[in-house]
Amino acid sequence: MQFRQQALAKQQTPDELDVPAQLARPQGRLVLLVTAVVVAAAAVWAVTGTVSTKVSAPGILFHAEGSYTLQSPVAGQVVAVYANAGDTLAAGVPLFGVRTGTSQKVQTVRTVSAGRITALAAPLGSVVATGSELATVERVTSPDEPLVAVLYASATTAASIPVGADVDLTVQSVPVQQYGLLRGRVLSVGRSPESQQQIAGFLGSAQLAQAFTAQGEPVAVVVQLERFGSSRSGYAWSTTQGPPYQLQSTELVSAAVHLAGQHPIDWILP
Repeated sequence: MQFRQQALAKQQTPDELDVPAQLARPQGRLVLLVTAVVVAAAAVWAVTGTVSTKVSAPGILFHAEGSYTLQSPVAGQVVAVYANAGDTLAAGVPLFGVRTGTSQKVQTVRTVSAGRITALAAPLGSVVATGSELATVERVTSPDEPLVAVLYASATTAASIPVGADVDLTVQSVPVQQYGLLRGRVLSVGRSPESQQQIAGFLGSAQLAQAFTAQGEPVAVVVQLERFGSSRSGYAWSTTQGPPYQLQSTELVSAAVHLAGQHPIDWILP
């Protein structure tokens, strides 16, 4: 009986055919519009925008021609040392006098090519054998010859570094917060990894070569330092002047290499 009364009441109620149907609330339409705008903007940015990335690598400040190790041609005792560490000498200049044990003749050992003496391995009075290391000489022609930064990057990292890429260098002996970062640009990227012996021959230090090859044989990346004549160091820094002193070779650095920007769409499309 109750259901019959409800059915009759329903029949007596006119259908609301003249009332417009409300498909969505105004707030819903606004949210939909905002979402569409955001998606469209993201799509445009993915195609036209770029995202820059950086890779890092350890390195050292050095001269571009590297160094060589001066060896004794005879066995004997060092009786004369004609120069000091830090001196810049021309090619063929006498550097050591070695007296042989048999003839008592003093053999003069001369520089092979022009350079700056970075280390004297045989002090006065020391006894040396044939082929013993006497000194390490960095190949330079003048004391003010420009430095470069030589980075030792893994093969994977080096493959992503283009010539001409901007580089920010943190010099170990220079406070970053006070003097900033040293600026440079990639000059060349090695074609193949270098062995510990090759690096030791270039740097004149087996210890440094061992450190740079601790994670495997790296690829050498040469960075040309940007010159800035009004700074005390002669190079460009992220600050106005940089440190108030000259940079020396064999300073250790860590580098951040700026890679070319990529479109985000490239990460999605094959």
